[in-house]
Parts: sequence; C-alpha cells; structure tokens
Amino acid sequence: MPERTDDTVRTPIKPQRTRNLASDPAWWEQLPQDFNRRTVHTGLGKNQWLQVQGLSALEWMARVPLSTAVAAAMAASSLGEAGKTAREFEALRFYEPLARAGDASRVFTPPPKDIRIEEHPMPSTGLKDAPIQRRKLRFASPFVPLNPAAVPAFARMQRVGTANAEHWCHGDRPRPTLIVVHGFGADMPWLNAHALSLQALYHAGHDILLFTYPHHGPRAEPCTPFNGYGVFGNGLLQFNEASLLAIHDLRVFIDHLQARGVEKIGVTGISLGGYTAALLASVDARLDYCIPIVPAVSPIDAFLDWQPTGMLLSSRMASNGVDATEMRGLVAVHNPLTYASPMAGERVLIIGGAGDRVTEPHHVELLHRHWPGSTMHWFAGNHLLHFGRREYLRLMREHIGRWSGA
Repeated sequence: MPERTDDTVRTPIKPQRTRNLASDPAWWEQLPQDFNRRTVHTGLGKNQWLQVQGLSALEWMARVPLSTAVAAAMAASSLGEAGKTAREFEALRFYEPLARAGDASRVFTPPPKDIRIEEHPMPSTGLKDAPIQRRKLRFASPFVPLNPAAVPAFARMQRVGTANAEHWCHGDRPRPTLIVVHGFGADMPWLNAHALSLQALYHAGHDILLFTYPHHGPRAEPCTPFNGYGVFGNGLLQFNEASLLAIHDLRVFIDHLQARGVEKIGVTGISLGGYTAALLASVDARLDYCIPIVPAVSPIDAFLDWQPTGMLLSSRMASNGVDATEMRGLVAVHNPLTYASPMAGERVLIIGGAGDRVTEPHHVELLHRHWPGSTMHWFAGNHLLHFGRREYLRLMREHIGRWSGA
C-alpha cells in the first residue's frame, strides 16, 4: 500500500443512550430507505477531494472482479436441487429472532476450556539481528452450527473445522498480544504483516496472533476455485455459521493466551477481518481494545451495491418475498450492530477510507455511531489503496500502547 502524509481527521462521537435491545426497533429496521445514497462528512481537506473522487472511481471498476467472484460462489450454492434457495431462506429465518433479542450469550456460547492446541515451531523470519519467533497453532474445533439446518452440510466439510493461527511469540514471558484477522481472500501472514507493520509492533515488545478465517488457507476445502470461496459458496446459511465459527475459535485462542498468563489482548482486522474484530469485541468482555479497519459493517447492503452480486441477490430476494430490511435481519445474528458491546467506546479506534467503494463510508459510520465514545479516523484512500497509511499506523500504535500498557 502506498504511503503518504495527507492530512486526516479523527472524529470522536458524543456518548449516546444505549439502545434498549428488548423494546426498540432493531438496527436493520431503523436504516432509512436512502441509506445507500447518504453522504458522510469525513472532514478531509478540500485539497484531498479530487484524490478521493479519483480513487472512488477507480474502485468502482476494481470491485467488479470481487463482486463477480462472490456472485459466482453464491450462484453455485443453489445448484443441484430444485427449491434449494427457498429452503435456505426458510432456514435463515431461524436467526432473526435471536438477532432481534440481542442476547450474545444465546448465540455465542463459550467454548469448552479443555481444548488441546497443537504448537509447532516455524522458521524465524525478519532480519538476522532481529528475528521474529513464530509458532503454528492448530486445534480441532468442537464448534457445532447454531442452526440445526446447517449441521449436515457443515459435517461434510473436511478442513474448515481445524482452526489455525500463526503466533509471533517472544517466548520469554507473557506479553501484550494483538490478534489480527485478515480480510476476504487475504489470509497470507506476510501480507497482513506488511499492511499493518506488525514487525515493528513485535520488536516493540508485543506478541502477535494471526488468525486464519474459516474457508481460507489450510481451512479451505479441497479443489475450491479460489481462496475464501467457501464463505459464500456454501450459501448464506453457511455464511452465517462461518462467522459464528470464527468467533468461537477466536475465543479458544483467547483462552489459550490467558492460560499462559497474557493479561492484555486486543484485536484488529481489515475488511472482513475488521467486521470480525468488531463482532468479537461486541460479544467477549476480555478484550482490552479493538481497531476495525475498513470494516464491512452491513454485508447485505454491500452485496446489493456491487454488481453482479446485487442482481443475483435481488432476484433471490424477490422470488422469496424478502425486501432489503428483512434480508439484513436474516444475517444480523453475526453483526456487531446487533449487540450492546461490553467494550467502552473510548477503547475502539475505527479506520475508514473516504474513497472506499467496497465498504463505503456510510457503512463504516454505522459502527462509529453504534459505539458511543469511539474514535473515527478517515484516510484519503479507498479499500485497497490506503493513502495516509503512515498516519493511521501511528494512531494504531498510540491506541495499542494506551490500552495495553506497553
């Protein structure tokens, strides 16, 4: 990602009344009809306006391959059986009452405490005089799908049930640890290490745990067309369960870290990883801070905005009598907006791209407003080109240092 020193803006938000999850309308019912056309005032200077507009236009074209891949995976999920899509929509209705209740304890039950995690040394990386000690962590996840309708298909998967992470661990004593969740199709540790300058954080005294999201890397099923295919290629029912599986396995790794004496743990992630980081901080009180980066906050709205994904999903929704509001509710069970987070907003730093057309600014702002007291930082770039990255990495280091005590 290119680096620039453009002026950027951090916007703290005033504390708001916490929503009464039991009686107020659900968040997906409160979004206005023109939500996708709303303008977000990022506060960036006029001299950056042309840059943001140019990068936005560029990403309109760049997101077509991503949308095509997602659409192909979604289309493949309905092949082979007559009425399969209708049955899937019926199964998705299982989740809406759980999301409406907003009770994380009913959805994200704590994993067992006796899970055995295998640790395998990996070759060190980095400079000869400043090596990074690495271990591969893995375990057989005891996760069982929340929805009984998802159990048969999940049981047929061969690899998704084996959790994986790369642990950068000094090994001398328990150290503050940052959990990193990658984006869709981008599980390579070296890529995330470069994007977030993790080597510098490690050498500053932190440990790093790079988590592999379900259906990526070693968790991808054999012979899938592309990395991450299974997130959408198994249908929206399994998309819901993949998110629940990710949180389950992340909580196992938190158990593992705490059992070894780690006291300060934070989480960050990019795109899908940012969404997952925000969700984890919304349902697990043990985290000390959270830094979602260009998080995909309302996946259904993103799918409907993209093409050809939007045409495919709109057609399926119409054939099943489901509008956009109801569709959001069918996948809201794993949305951070659904739950009243145990994390104080001041511990949350949200980073968004003013020219992002994959997870657009009005999506990211939803998360900022959901977390009273959080800080919103905009950079003058898009989803892929993070101009101003140097500035937000500096803010990340300050945020991590403040809340990890290191």
